[in-house]
Amino acid sequence: MGYILFDDELVRNQLKPFTFTRPVADIRCGILTIRDKWAFRLKTKITCLSKRYLEEIPEETSVNTYINGAVCPDKYLITEIDKLLVSECLVNDNNNVLAIKTTEKLSFPINFHSFTQKKFYGDVSIITQLPHIFLKNGDQIRADFRLITERRKSQAITDPFTRVYGAENIFVEEGASIKSVILNAEQGPIYIGKNAIIQEGSIVIGPVSIGEGSVVVWGSKIRPNTTIGRYSKVGGEVGSSVIFGYSNKAHDGFLGASVIGEWCNLGANCNNSNLKNDYSEVKLYNYETDKLEKTGELFCGLFMGDYTKAGISTMFNTGTVIGVCSNVFGAGFQEKHIPSFMWGGADTEYVDYRFGKALEVIRATMARRDKQLTEKDIAILQHLHDFKK
Repeated sequence: MGYILFDDELVRNQLKPFTFTRPVADIRCGILTIRDKWAFRLKTKITCLSKRYLEEIPEETSVNTYINGAVCPDKYLITEIDKLLVSECLVNDNNNVLAIKTTEKLSFPINFHSFTQKKFYGDVSIITQLPHIFLKNGDQIRADFRLITERRKSQAITDPFTRVYGAENIFVEEGASIKSVILNAEQGPIYIGKNAIIQEGSIVIGPVSIGEGSVVVWGSKIRPNTTIGRYSKVGGEVGSSVIFGYSNKAHDGFLGASVIGEWCNLGANCNNSNLKNDYSEVKLYNYETDKLEKTGELFCGLFMGDYTKAGISTMFNTGTVIGVCSNVFGAGFQEKHIPSFMWGGADTEYVDYRFGKALEVIRATMARRDKQLTEKDIAILQHLHDFKK
């Protein structure tokens, strides 16, 4: 049996700018990405079916189960997927196709009409809109925490100047460093990854996940429902936000109800608004309709695609969407939507970010963590630059 996580074309468009550079299943929500959640539970390698420029080659198998890459797994859903017969698809009450079992090799976008529908009656956590990433993050931290800490023993917190509340809900991986910190896990778990560092004077209130190799800098305030992905550096005040990984917000400033991709940087004193002064519904730029659309949410902050950077004291409006590999700076609030490969800001004209210069900056950024762009990474970026939006 092969397992393949597929992108639904509509959902993929709704989750841009993050799906410009990754399949839907590689979005992080909770401690793990969606792909990692499935791989952990199914105990097998998972490939993804997406746009051709993001294509992965699955292993040859006689029967494949295609699973919606926007769906977060649980035991009941996996049981129902396992019961599927060949040529059946599992569909929930909202007519979302959750899974398909077939002997065919399917291509993107999948045509679902040739499969016999089977109803799924349970609840399902599915990420179909940008705000879902941070709105569902707390519940996914709880679910992932149970999954990856079951029958495992946490490393001890030995620092005498660290204050712990709800110690049973805290898990510390090997090599983590915690000094003079307040950890409050009474309302939700706190996961501290391998070799992560929480520096003096920081306050962390769960549910929170701090990924492998990440640093929470001195005096930080990490509020509930926050994920800091691997090898990131975070300071200031952060709440109800997801940072995918390898990104920096190392200085004071507020980040709330927001999602930050990989290899991003927020300069000192960057702030975002996540609530309008008139308490009205937030609108977000929608890549499918090419206009601002209502979200149904009062709290909605910044959505920043991979490789994008913001200069010091940059201010972001409520519900701002920025594409891939842009460089934003200047006084005043930025535009609500900034396309990919743009250079400029509120008090200056936006110009195209030259592709060669963009790669040069990315390579310098990645070198600081002993990483480098792959040929596939470069091909993805070239595709996005040629068809930027």
